[in-house]
Amino acid sequence: MTQETQQRNYRPLRSTDTLKKTMKRYYILTGYHRYWGKPLGRKIAWVTSGAPVEILRAFKIHPAYPEQYAAIYSTNKATARLCQVAEAAGYSQDLCSYARSNIGGVLRPDLAPLGGMPKPDLLVACNNICGTVLKWYEVLARHFKVPLLVLDTPYLTGEMTEQARNYVLEQLKAMVVELEKITGRTLDEKELEKQMEFSRETTGLWKEARQACQSRPSPLNAPDLFIHMAPIVVMRGTKGGRDYYRLFRDEVKGREALAQGAVENERIRLVWDNIAIWPKVFSFNKMFTERGACFVTDTYSGGWAMEQAPGTPLESLAATYTEVFLNRSPEFRTKQLVQLIRDYQADGFVMHSNRSCKPYSLVQEVIRRRVMMETGVPGLMIEADMADPRAYAEEPIRNRVQAFLETFD
Repeated sequence: MTQETQQRNYRPLRSTDTLKKTMKRYYILTGYHRYWGKPLGRKIAWVTSGAPVEILRAFKIHPAYPEQYAAIYSTNKATARLCQVAEAAGYSQDLCSYARSNIGGVLRPDLAPLGGMPKPDLLVACNNICGTVLKWYEVLARHFKVPLLVLDTPYLTGEMTEQARNYVLEQLKAMVVELEKITGRTLDEKELEKQMEFSRETTGLWKEARQACQSRPSPLNAPDLFIHMAPIVVMRGTKGGRDYYRLFRDEVKGREALAQGAVENERIRLVWDNIAIWPKVFSFNKMFTERGACFVTDTYSGGWAMEQAPGTPLESLAATYTEVFLNRSPEFRTKQLVQLIRDYQADGFVMHSNRSCKPYSLVQEVIRRRVMMETGVPGLMIEADMADPRAYAEEPIRNRVQAFLETFD
């Protein structure tokens, strides 16, 4: 066991090396012109993480994700300086740190890891994850002078309705028309079905790996879930993404069969709610692992374990991307968290009140009280930010975590 493993008190995954190679290939392809000095040969679209990327891939459009790059900026300690660039240009510190660091990277790519993102040919935004993306992508469209396609998904107060699905379906049909104009191609429905099948397989493999964590001890911990979710975000609808998760699933199932826990001497099982605290993802987690606490599942990476809805390809995409959990009611999210606690036999849960992600965070206190009442397990609220380290107060957070963990002694 390496010194780093001893410090973190958890077992590293062998598939991490393959993950690094897989993601490196993706980033080289995304920045093709920068690495090889010639165009990629296909259009590049900047897209939100909740956009129906399968349609873009069917048109041979390469998707790049500002949110994914923003997480990389944060883990590489570049977010604060990039946010300051955006703030100096007039963008409020109250705005999403992903948006601010992305805009900072656009204005000063020399300060951004990987040299920033390649110039997009078009932008695609879906508001099923938040409303900020609409104004954020409008800023980008004006800056780059490229087309912006927006998919508006109605907020679901209850279950999916035919009216809501048809509303999104008509927008997808209109998007196809626009993409045909932009690319000069017609939609190949067989290619779309192929992309969706890759997505379906990938999602199934990710779901299998996550469900293996219902075992004691859990074969995965929160950092594993956060880091290994990268391909399912940026490589949905690809053979490479599908193949990676076959390898990942097999390793996780192997750990499960051997009763190998991610955390040594697991004694406390927890559920995590909200986006990871990227600049502190390991040091924050160490406060838990050194006390034998393991985050056996979470709501964040589970957002990409959604099953495709039935129907034609476009009907399926319309329903699937509208039913994203952040586009659902507090009642739905309460039931989801309660079910995770029961399915994974969790002893408690931790909520990250994320300064940047308002849709995820604003109703958390209501959900926290309801979940504690219904399950009888304790819930801790931590205030921080997913990317901006300036919003992380080390000592207050440490004190709250220690007091929370002492309740299990």
